[in-house]
Amino acid sequence: MTTKDSSSTDAEARASMPEVMRTITRQMSEMLGLQPAGVSAVESTEQGWRAHLEVVELERIPETTSVMATYRVDADARGEVVGYERIRRYSRGQVDR
Repeated sequence: MTTKDSSSTDAEARASMPEVMRTITRQMSEMLGLQPAGVSAVESTEQGWRAHLEVVELERIPETTSVMATYRVDADARGEVVGYERIRRYSRGQVDR
């Protein structure tokens, strides 16, 4: 019988960054009822993953006046969302300084 140490088990259970981005985007779309416009940040944490998603919350014409939001999303090692928070709202045409 072969045994694996916990570090190799953790590495095998941990999703890759592209997998996490797809999983988080899909889950947030289902929860919010809105399609994320993009992922602006992803980082590995001790508990799993943290990502920032950009979402169009209110579409307007012209598009530059649409209301966007940034959501901070925490996920476990497999990419399953365990918590999220809207951290920013802004007009699509707004540029950070």
